[in-house]
Amino acid sequence: MGSMSRAVEMKLLQSFCFFLLLSVVAPLREDPPSSCSAQIEAIINLQLQHNSSGIRLPLHHPQSPCSPAPLSSDLPFSDILHHDSSRVNSLLHLVTTSAASVPLFKGTALGVGNYVARINIGTPPKPYTVVTDTGSSLSWLQCLPCKGYCHRQLDPIFNPAASSTYHTIPCSSAYCSTLSSATLNPSGCDSSRTCIYEASYGDASFSIGYLSQDTLSLSPSVAAIPNFIFGCGQDNEGLYGESAGIIGLAKNSISLFSQLSPKFGSSFSYCLSSPSSTGYLSFGGYNPGKFVFTPLAKSSADGSLYSLKLSSIVVATQSIAVSEEAPSIIDSGTVITRLPEEVYSAVSAAVVRAIGAKVARAPAYSILDTCYKGSAAEVPTPEVAFVFGGGAVVRLPRSNVMIDVDSGVTCLAFAAAGRTTIIGNWQQKTFDIVYDVGNGRIGFAAGGCS
Repeated sequence: MGSMSRAVEMKLLQSFCFFLLLSVVAPLREDPPSSCSAQIEAIINLQLQHNSSGIRLPLHHPQSPCSPAPLSSDLPFSDILHHDSSRVNSLLHLVTTSAASVPLFKGTALGVGNYVARINIGTPPKPYTVVTDTGSSLSWLQCLPCKGYCHRQLDPIFNPAASSTYHTIPCSSAYCSTLSSATLNPSGCDSSRTCIYEASYGDASFSIGYLSQDTLSLSPSVAAIPNFIFGCGQDNEGLYGESAGIIGLAKNSISLFSQLSPKFGSSFSYCLSSPSSTGYLSFGGYNPGKFVFTPLAKSSADGSLYSLKLSSIVVATQSIAVSEEAPSIIDSGTVITRLPEEVYSAVSAAVVRAIGAKVARAPAYSILDTCYKGSAAEVPTPEVAFVFGGGAVVRLPRSNVMIDVDSGVTCLAFAAAGRTTIIGNWQQKTFDIVYDVGNGRIGFAAGGCS
């Protein structure tokens, strides 16, 4: 532990010299369209109508003009797919590795294809735009004085010295011991016995800093949450876009979801919007009557991930079975759904048969190999449905089946990945999805984000 701590401190000091040459100034942005204010106001009104024991935050698509930190309009979609592949490779390592042999990296990559929300940290509270991620446990923000490196972000970087309720966590704390399961990296200590975390991700992105606590504010209508545990990042390198950090929604005890559970109960829900609307992230009560449920499955690998059982996929009238031995997870940060090789081949073939010769084929695009000339709206896409354990049937909108990847080219939004299924966010779009951990189930309801 001592040698690891000295190495981390040396890395922070070495990075600090380089950091002096860099500018960390938030970019100027135009005001969002007036329609965005109306969307957000509607979500706030829903929160007021919902129930007093819950809370609901606006959740933004990365390409939405209403997003506080939108993707660059000239970002090639192939870059998103490359980034997505790095994340998936790490998730595959987790779900196919036994608990006795854990990998170094937590199965998450951040920044380009994920949804963002706004939270407030500190006293007085300051707003920050963060990536939401069901595949991560530790939440963290970039923090001054950025002893290593801070990437450019939309909001001013969090200044611990400006918050009267900020404290670091000592190495003797049980929270410090939790880091090994939350990040799959050992914790460290600096010379003052402050706990040091290291969160590393599948694309070689990482964040290193001090485990800390401060007051978290999520909504003006809900009381602030004191002593929220998060990472105060001093060296944050990788593909984080212009976000201030991430909030982890996994099942580990240190995640945001777990820390909010005593106040709001053991469930959360979200709707991942299309670019033209605003979604939400909600903690607390929900209406079970509108959902179809599938049981949460036990995972032999990383128990913090959300595992379920995908029994089959129906394309038009053809049912394609998925092996009971194939692990399946649902993940908000993966963009394109991955399927076992043999299942993907059958799904692709069924889609090709259904479309027939009505539309000309296009060459493969990155990891996507079932492509057509034209846009998704122009391709006669067959109906695709997921059938989950317990009989829950989730019928995908046609806009969730194909994805426009380039000017005049659209592709099937699925790819092959070994023997594992990962339900990505493209297929989750516009569904209300509830993670009812207390009752061991996940629910789906069509027509969400409204």
